[in-house]
Amino acid sequence: MQTPFISLCMIVKNEANFIEQCLKSVKGLVDELIVVDTGSTDQTVNICKRFNAKVYEYQWNNHFADARNFGLSKAKGDWILWIDSDETLDYKKHNLIKDTISKTKALMIYLPVINYYGDNLPVKPEHAYIYYQPRIFKNHLGIKFYNRIHETPQLPKNNLSDNNNEYIEAPIHHYGYIKEVSNRKEKSKRNLQLLKQEIKTPHHNPWNEYHLASEYYRNQEYQMAFELLNKSILNFLLQGLKPPAMIYRLKYAILVETNSFEGACPGIDKAIELYPDYVDLHYIKGIILFHMKNYEEALIAFEKCLELGEDHKEYLITKGFGSFYAQKYKNLCLEQLKT
Repeated sequence: MQTPFISLCMIVKNEANFIEQCLKSVKGLVDELIVVDTGSTDQTVNICKRFNAKVYEYQWNNHFADARNFGLSKAKGDWILWIDSDETLDYKKHNLIKDTISKTKALMIYLPVINYYGDNLPVKPEHAYIYYQPRIFKNHLGIKFYNRIHETPQLPKNNLSDNNNEYIEAPIHHYGYIKEVSNRKEKSKRNLQLLKQEIKTPHHNPWNEYHLASEYYRNQEYQMAFELLNKSILNFLLQGLKPPAMIYRLKYAILVETNSFEGACPGIDKAIELYPDYVDLHYIKGIILFHMKNYEEALIAFEKCLELGEDHKEYLITKGFGSFYAQKYKNLCLEQLKT
């Protein structure tokens, strides 16, 4: 069976520090490189051209989805892979990707994105969040990107079905949340500007408050982040929607960061009722109980984490919360209960 033609689509600006390793990670997998440049003044464009990329200049309009959709309009492939320059694809999974798109009936393929956190490069593999995203999709079917920032591809409304999605273990490694990288690119400043603009739009997506809260959280502005998370929850409810699990995860993580353990306890149980199989919520509950010296119930929470593990494609999972971190706190609980 002939492997379908794959186009890589990406948008760039002054990415000379990362772009080469990104493009090397997809070499041999993709048949066409579509690069939308929004105003690079470094060697980004020259590096891309060394990889035979088709580079298109684009007037930046503070809208990521628009820029991505411009790139899609130039792509000839049967399938689109989209990736950012501060990411790399696991090259050992090229054959898995090729086999999947040759056989699948799905229209969108979700890959695990491993988002590393910490102060500096190189990364520590244990410092990561894992979240599956639709990074490969069928071209020429009207799939487009939406949202000014934190843009995501979406199927046309007449094509919405769970059968259109497939999940495979072909990781993308993302380094953009490392402080050294984020500060160099002034990502937080840019993101805050775009998100503040977006939440002024009537009937905007409640995800925007969550993403804005995430930026304030990374800047350790916890009060502002907490208020935005509550607004996000309220706005989802007003739209008749169940607030996503990661909103509650961040809300209670903030209460842990600020040592607000007493206030966190009743609420996190309600969040767990909504998402009983979300390991991160059970782990945060265990941390709350541990700091309140309720070691028996904390032990139960950490044992639940180990039972659930970390293979949950529908959630943002913190590496270790269903394994080594949970085991560490289980052991600490057992030590306390012996004394």
